Amino acid sequence: MPSSLKILAIAGLCALLGACSLFKFPGVHRIVVQQGNIVTQEMVNQLKPGMTRRQVRFVLGTPLVEDTFNPNRWDYINRVRDPRGNVTQKRFTVYFKGDQLSATSGDWQPAGW
Repeated sequence: MPSSLKILAIAGLCALLGACSLFKFPGVHRIVVQQGNIVTQEMVNQLKPGMTRRQVRFVLGTPLVEDTFNPNRWDYINRVRDPRGNVTQKRFTVYFKGDQLSATSGDWQPAGW
C-alpha cells in the first residue's frame, strides 16, 4: 500500500471518529439544551391589562427580541432540544399602547383576559 494512500486512510478514519454525533455512541451523556426565555403559565397569569413595561419586564424578564421597527411589541421565545435531538419551540408576544400592556398572543394565554 503506498504511503500517501495510508496517510489518506488514516486521515479519513480520524475524521469519522472525530464526528461523534454521526454515530451516537452508547454511554455518551447528552444534555437538554434550552435557549431563550423561560416563560411559564404561572408567569403569564400574573400579567394584567394596563401594566407598565417595567412591571412586565419584572414578571417575564428581558425579552429575547425587541423589534426596532415596532417598539410596542416584545417577543419571548423558548427553544428546547432534548437528548434525542427533538426540538420544541414556544413563543409569547406582548403588545403595548404607549407604556401600558394592551394584548398578548402566543402559546400561553393569561387567565381572566
